[in-house]
Amino acid sequence: MIDLHTHTFFSDGELGMAELVRRAEVAGYCVIGVSDHADSANLDFLVPHVCLAARELSAVLPIKVLAGVELTHVPPALIATLVARARGLGATYVAVHGETIVEPTAAGTNRAAIEAGVEFLAHPGLITEADAARAAERGVYLEITTRRSHAYANGHVLHMARLTGAGLILNNDAHAPGDLVARAMAEKIAAGAGMTPAELAACFENSRRLAALLHERATARAQCTQCAAPSGRDCNP
Repeated sequence: MIDLHTHTFFSDGELGMAELVRRAEVAGYCVIGVSDHADSANLDFLVPHVCLAARELSAVLPIKVLAGVELTHVPPALIATLVARARGLGATYVAVHGETIVEPTAAGTNRAAIEAGVEFLAHPGLITEADAARAAERGVYLEITTRRSHAYANGHVLHMARLTGAGLILNNDAHAPGDLVARAMAEKIAAGAGMTPAELAACFENSRRLAALLHERATARAQCTQCAAPSGRDCNP
């Protein structure tokens, strides 16, 4: 299993980063991405510290740890600026908290995130066909989530992906130990959304390919003397 959408108590998760990674390892995960919630207020603090911990943990554990960030409830007009800032701070990947049907995410967030070229759009809710088509053009993955409530729109996201060819990945949006679902449960949730076995296999393969790309990116950054410092500023190899 690969999960690129998890949270620690740096935002609203229950666990510290080391414990989250350990629990994911024991649960059978081979890659874990830590993507705590961020906006202008905490981005400069959050990203460098997560990057440093990810490097240290990956160096001594069999599980690979990737440092990301989830821009959350950021006004659409600011998303592109903060995506660029997060990358400059060293984030291996950037996700945006999409227009889930259970939170008052601002209209236009999905499109702004796609145009900013994030790696994936988290729980995009009732995403429009036009936005899904643009995600396909831009190579932005749409998330199928095992997270309670956000998962209400999984079937719609799957339908839009079928219509437009947008790529899908499956994540947990884990906030607590019990959110790190086993593969069997992930398969059931995907089937409940109407996903065929072939589509699920493609979804898992997308996660594998993205994780491999991000691992290469993280390795390149770790070898860069500028990024070896905790700040990681202004380095984008």
